[in-house]
Amino acid sequence: MGVVMMKISELFEVSYGVNLELNALELDHSGINFVSRTAQSNGVSAKVKQLPDLTPIVAGVITVAGGGSVMESFLQTEPFYSGRDLYYLTPRIPLTDAQKLYYCACIRANKYRYSYGRQANRTIREILIPLPADLPAWVHEANLDIYDGADKPYIPEPPLVLAASDWQPFKLSNMFSLRKGKRLTKENMTIGNIPFIGATDSKNGITSMIGQMPIHDGNTISVSYNGSVAEAFYQPTPFWATDDVNVLYQNFDMTPAIALFLCTVIRQEKYRFNYGRKWHLERMEQSVIKLPTDQAGQPDWVFMENYIKTLPFSSQL
Repeated sequence: MGVVMMKISELFEVSYGVNLELNALELDHSGINFVSRTAQSNGVSAKVKQLPDLTPIVAGVITVAGGGSVMESFLQTEPFYSGRDLYYLTPRIPLTDAQKLYYCACIRANKYRYSYGRQANRTIREILIPLPADLPAWVHEANLDIYDGADKPYIPEPPLVLAASDWQPFKLSNMFSLRKGKRLTKENMTIGNIPFIGATDSKNGITSMIGQMPIHDGNTISVSYNGSVAEAFYQPTPFWATDDVNVLYQNFDMTPAIALFLCTVIRQEKYRFNYGRKWHLERMEQSVIKLPTDQAGQPDWVFMENYIKTLPFSSQL
């Protein structure tokens, strides 16, 4: 038998948010989350001072954007206020956080049905989702450790200054050993849990999960030289990379925070390349990027680490 589907409104009570305007609220770095129609940062676009006559929406519900970044869905782990065209879903039966996150993915999968001219305000209740009993077994077994932010202050702007005009050039091949990926066709892929990194600009470069053994180590950076050229992603675990991707193996002590700093810098090289001028391995080995330096004129890894750690949500690295 196939998966049995039900309407969102059968499993959740669908409610419209409080429809506030952010520019009319007072920002407060230790205040209440303001959830909008954005696709970033779990939908949270700011923290605001709590209004004396308006109780925040309770934690544990799913927010869904009816317009803007339509169908972007997030589990809210803290009380919040909301902007326009935002709905929140309250489960009619007890659901775990893992189940709610799975339903976020199910709802988000309907994004293709909507556009700027066709929003989801009238049809959200009719969208079909699987019955809780038909969810995959791994959803029920998932052990989530969702960061609640209670022990970390919200820092809206990093106190460190990026004085890029003072940065110095460094050749990639002096910092990394560069290795090519290897072609693997869809016909030859098997199903598994190894990330397959393609020349894409989303999902950390992952286009499939395969059963083949990984060909590259974790704690490296993947950079596409074809397709979405110069898209750089930190890969924390062993993986397979397609032949449109080069993999950077560092010759220094690289932490996840340093890697994310470098990925951002590498992406800035995108404008130099196009369909007719690819960033192939030999050209990448000769390429230069500019980085902040220490007093000895070497890359200032400590600054890069500390800068990333000042950014919002960096504690989740």
